[in-house]
Amino acid sequence: MASEKKPEGNLDHPPQPTPSGPLASRFDQMFPVLSVAEIDRVRRFGDVRRFRAGELLCRTGKPIPGMYVILSGRVKTVGRDALGRSMSPDKFLQQIGGTPDDLEVVPGEVLAELGQLSGNPSPIDVQAISDVEAIVVPPEQLRALLIAEAELGERILRALILRRVAMIETGFGGAVLIGTLRSPKVAKLSDFLGRNGLPFRVIDPDEDAEAASLVARYAPKPDDLPIIVIPGGAVLKNPPKQELARALGLVARTLRSDPYDVAIVGAGPAGLATAVYGASEGLSILVLEALTFGGQAGASARIENYLGFPVGVSGQALMARAFTQAQKFGAVFSLSTEVKQLDCTSENSGPDPVLILHLADGRQVRARAVVVATGARYRRPEIPNLAQFEGRGVSYWASPVEARLCRDEDVALLGGGNSAGQAAVFLSSHARQVRMLVRGPSLSNTMSRYLIDRIGASSNIAVLCEVEIVQVFGTPDQGLQRVRWRHRRSGVEEEHAIPHLFVFTGADPVASWLDSCGVPLDEKGFIRTGADVGSTGRVLLAMETGVEGIFAVGDVRSGSVKRVGAAIGEGAAVVAQLHSFMARRGSAAATPQRGA
Repeated sequence: MASEKKPEGNLDHPPQPTPSGPLASRFDQMFPVLSVAEIDRVRRFGDVRRFRAGELLCRTGKPIPGMYVILSGRVKTVGRDALGRSMSPDKFLQQIGGTPDDLEVVPGEVLAELGQLSGNPSPIDVQAISDVEAIVVPPEQLRALLIAEAELGERILRALILRRVAMIETGFGGAVLIGTLRSPKVAKLSDFLGRNGLPFRVIDPDEDAEAASLVARYAPKPDDLPIIVIPGGAVLKNPPKQELARALGLVARTLRSDPYDVAIVGAGPAGLATAVYGASEGLSILVLEALTFGGQAGASARIENYLGFPVGVSGQALMARAFTQAQKFGAVFSLSTEVKQLDCTSENSGPDPVLILHLADGRQVRARAVVVATGARYRRPEIPNLAQFEGRGVSYWASPVEARLCRDEDVALLGGGNSAGQAAVFLSSHARQVRMLVRGPSLSNTMSRYLIDRIGASSNIAVLCEVEIVQVFGTPDQGLQRVRWRHRRSGVEEEHAIPHLFVFTGADPVASWLDSCGVPLDEKGFIRTGADVGSTGRVLLAMETGVEGIFAVGDVRSGSVKRVGAAIGEGAAVVAQLHSFMARRGSAAATPQRGA
């Protein structure tokens, strides 16, 4: 991405400029220049195409033919926001430690973006400024290259990930969300975009004349706000999340008519692990997720007790890596896609019996096996008026979006488990004071020791045990304003001016869509598996539900350990059981098992 960079002879890594900036130490990794030998290895995965000066190789908001490797000539990248305006590259270049000259892509450079693994549209314009010859590698062949060429594939994938990180940090090349910065609707949609790992920017129409003009044109009524302008120019008025997901390409547009080997319902840690290991072992995998990838783990500000991350890792970063990894191996994802019902009987006979999943959008999907990884949804406690303030001061997770809204303000947090502890520690660096309201007598029976110690060392976290919230107060315009709680032993009540309440009081399993199949549940609604099912006429595998072809992993499974590491372990383990199931059935999908 710099005019100085040029492949020379057989050098593995030609000299590049040394920039400075927050991501400067990884500049070479973000914009690698392939050697002649590496270019030759790419050729078998694509075709050589020629472009005349002035021709567009990519257009913002339009499908990308594939990854380009420039062989000769020069092309220039132009970032445009969703309003169609050319974006100043200064902030992006500052982040990556580049200069304006670096906007030119020269021979040997790779021109691609992470979204190409799933066929998403281009976030930028790319135009030839001279006659150009390039190798074009289509998305399916890009995935093949990443697997077949391990070292080269690692360089390319790392570059794509680092470019996406820089885009997210700057909002470069993403959607534009127009609305008042403190609007609850803006906060919800910002969280949705962020949780899906997408770059975006928020513009307040009170501070931007063009945004104000768009509001006057498309959203003359307050209920029309916020509006979102998608790269390519589409304008959505106060869209439901499913509509926004479709516009951004998160929902799979086409699903194959032939059966998938495995349909995974849920893209939390357990579902993502199943997708990674299953796809890497040659199974055709479809992942259906009603919300965003990552599940509850993806909303964790920092996980400090996950193996291999001694300084901790954010749930979003960990889950985003898994999401990309699964796509690399060929797993197909359809986010914001709810499964309404599972049909276990219509096609359960014949040489290759399948299960039928009925989706909320009216489509049907067939699979030889279904892995239920839907986890659990946040439980809403019985507190008067709580529901009317959800998204208006009451939240069930603590992401950077919520943290910005409560900066230098008082926060109450209900709950005493690890999720509550992680949220309290995270919010304490933003809020003026965090009050943890715990129903039990202490944190020691419900929270990890390291979190208890971290909370005890924080000067602005107060832990109140044996208390319960009895009422919340506010107005439709201002949202939550006050919280009242009762000390359970004395019965004394307190009321405080608190505009932000975070609720972490456990979760309920998401399994009602399985009702028609007779999947065995325990008394709390979690799915029984293995020996816990009881008499079935044969010995069940550990994750089998007793209904032919249906497996359960992660938090939705009765008896599972509610930890990220445990969920990932179950997701990996179930793949071996899927192979055993298909071999036992003699399915057309049965394949030799391969270890990692």
